[in-house]
Amino acid sequence: MVNKITVVGAGNVGATTAQRVAEKQLARTVVMVDVAEGIPQGKGLDQWESAPIEGFDTRVIGTNGYEETAGSDIVIITAGIARKPGMSRDDLLNTNAGIVKQVSEQIKKTSPNAILIIVSNPLDVMCYVAKEVTGFPRERVLGMAGVLDTARYRSFIAEALDVSVRDIQAMVLGGHGDTMVPLISYTTVSGIPVTQLMDRSTLDAIVDRTRNGGAEIVKHLKTGSAYYAPSAGAVQMAEAIVRDEKRILPCAAWLNGEYGEKGIFLGVPCKVGRRGLEQVLEVELTAEERAALAKSAEAVREPMKAVKL
Repeated sequence: MVNKITVVGAGNVGATTAQRVAEKQLARTVVMVDVAEGIPQGKGLDQWESAPIEGFDTRVIGTNGYEETAGSDIVIITAGIARKPGMSRDDLLNTNAGIVKQVSEQIKKTSPNAILIIVSNPLDVMCYVAKEVTGFPRERVLGMAGVLDTARYRSFIAEALDVSVRDIQAMVLGGHGDTMVPLISYTTVSGIPVTQLMDRSTLDAIVDRTRNGGAEIVKHLKTGSAYYAPSAGAVQMAEAIVRDEKRILPCAAWLNGEYGEKGIFLGVPCKVGRRGLEQVLEVELTAEERAALAKSAEAVREPMKAVKL
């Protein structure tokens, strides 16, 4: 348990994240901050009133300012506008870049030693904004993308094979968007290569569904986007940090030459522990996967150029 975790944004993703953090008792205090007056306070109070029922002692506080967030060990940034039907993640770029910039400036002042977990979209570029504005080292700025994409990929495979999700081992790399790279060569079911259990056309359909997983949910909801799985992904990363679990998770990390890429956030296998990013693991990829990862990196680089800080 750490002393304080802040969740920026009290919308569906932020509020669900705060509740999950509290129920897992990852911190003594969870602070939920949002610009909307009354929303974080009301949701925070509601969550705290669930504590006697759920059996957690983590105090949940809602606020509109950053004073209460001071000295946070971890800050999870979910702030920004949500996707609407027909809107790509990149359509959110300019609006959310401004929001994440303002948030990052506040965090730099009040919690200069925090580890950041970015959830706001377009995720890889928002990680870049947060890192540039705060000046934090790469170990303390991570993006929740691959964890979510991998969860979607695993859930679809489990559904298709009618097996437990717990037995699906998989990893999705690359940018958090249409060019993400599910690693078929590393996808197994209790150690059995998935290609032995499923024909390639079915697997290709699952890969395609994974790439469009967020859009599929947006299409159903019409007025919002996913929040249960994204919040679960962010909290899995926070738990790995708090409990120093040394988990190998696919996260958006700032690359310094790994996988042939430099000066970019991209989803790669990361060892996540108490110091945040503790290691980027370079694994062997097939020629097809390596080419797809390079293409994905280029898709992240393009919108990065459009961001003015």
